[in-house]
Amino acid sequence: MAIKTIALGSDRAAKIMAVRASIARLATIDPDWASANVVARRVVTAVPAMPMTDWQLMQGARERALAARDALHSRRLEADIYVGLEGGFHSISIEGEWHTFLRGWAYATDGGKISAFGAAPSISVPAHIVKRVVDGRRELGAVMDEVTGGRDIRSRQGAWGVLSRDLVTRSMSFELALLGALAPFYNPKLYNSPDDG
Repeated sequence: MAIKTIALGSDRAAKIMAVRASIARLATIDPDWASANVVARRVVTAVPAMPMTDWQLMQGARERALAARDALHSRRLEADIYVGLEGGFHSISIEGEWHTFLRGWAYATDGGKISAFGAAPSISVPAHIVKRVVDGRRELGAVMDEVTGGRDIRSRQGAWGVLSRDLVTRSMSFELALLGALAPFYNPKLYNSPDDG
């Protein structure tokens, strides 16, 4: 089945680039993805602007995909797949020492029967940056602008790019998460249950 339209629950450049890059990679193994168009919609979610847990990240990604679906449906439009991408912190204590990671989650759904999550790899966030975000209740993007002296870092390489010296950008991290979430769509033989007929 040819994928014609993918609706994204965001209008952020890095997220749009991630969806386009995912489509391009999928087109190399399946020509049905080659002509897919990305429709980006700014949406609102109930998740904090700076998610601090995997649960909030997953919920934010899911809400974004469903909000994109609702935005299109309100205009009597459809997409083949609706996706949401959400990035933020996840902290864990190991032997009493807290570690905070930057990571992203993706959610993809056809709006009905098929849906899945995918996660990006994680990168450790320096404690002084975590402190500025958590204590100041600020978004990571604003803190990264302050720390680097840059402007609108989150729309370009993102914190991922700064932390990894651009070896991995924000867009690249979301691309990996999205490829994970899209697996049931590009690998349906494996994901369809034998009981589904």
